[in-house]
Amino acid sequence: MRKFLPRDAALPRQTAATMTNLLLYMTTVLIWGTTWIALKLQLGPVPIPWSIAYRFWLAAAVLILWLAWRRAWRVPPRAVWPHLLGQGLCLFCLNFMCFLYASQWIASGLVAVCFSTAPVWNALNGRLFHGKPLSARVILGAGLGLAGLLLLFGGELLKDLGRPQTLWGLGLALAGTYCFSLGNLLSGAMQRLGQTPMQTNAWAMTIGATLIAAWALASGQPMRFDASPQYIGAWLYLAIPGSVIGFTAYLTLVGRMGADRAAYCTVLFPIVALNVSALVEGYHWTTAALLGLLLVAGGNAVVFWRIGLPRLRSA
Repeated sequence: MRKFLPRDAALPRQTAATMTNLLLYMTTVLIWGTTWIALKLQLGPVPIPWSIAYRFWLAAAVLILWLAWRRAWRVPPRAVWPHLLGQGLCLFCLNFMCFLYASQWIASGLVAVCFSTAPVWNALNGRLFHGKPLSARVILGAGLGLAGLLLLFGGELLKDLGRPQTLWGLGLALAGTYCFSLGNLLSGAMQRLGQTPMQTNAWAMTIGATLIAAWALASGQPMRFDASPQYIGAWLYLAIPGSVIGFTAYLTLVGRMGADRAAYCTVLFPIVALNVSALVEGYHWTTAALLGLLLVAGGNAVVFWRIGLPRLRSA
């Protein structure tokens, strides 16, 4: 009887871990699926790079104050700084700049489709940099998710494909997604070195925001701020729920379940956004869009249900 106790005792821990992962996953999806509203409310007299810098400076300040209040604020060891610089550049600077310029040439739906390739990039980068076998579950799930998003945004995609700037926009959106993927892997590496996402995010957000601000100044974009309630409300939402909570939850999930599976939530962001749009902007679901929604749900099931799919190994 006694020899079965360790296995029985492990069941509650496994259940608790699963519930924690689900909570982190749904928190990320719901928050990042609604940040588009705040982004739209920030459009106006403030140059977009400065809005991004303000967002991450405020988010970093909140994280630092929280950690200091808990007496947990630390200067990272020397070995971690190259990772921090890389994460700040990839996750809080370059990817946002790529998406910013891509959105000037292609529709938001096409940007969302490009961003939803993050699970594939994470799986490939995990194979390239860490020698991890490719998961057939993640690749199949991402394929179903992409097919669903293509049905959801088919009209926008066809509209953009005939424009000569589309290839530039696609290239930038994919480059931004790849930078996002590299930031995921860097966060996972720092967690394996004993660093927490809250600590590393505070430093990396400061680095990324400062780099964006330096670029804005160098490109002649004046430093402006909008004191209207609309802009400040959007700024606070993007900085605190969108960045402090969203990035902490997501990167914690990366450390707990792997970058490839965690990144599948990028496929669900547009679904949340469209449902919100149906409530506040009158978006109407079509038959193709509903079929796309089913494909995305099917991809989600493939990624997270424990079915016997093999791992793909390269020769």
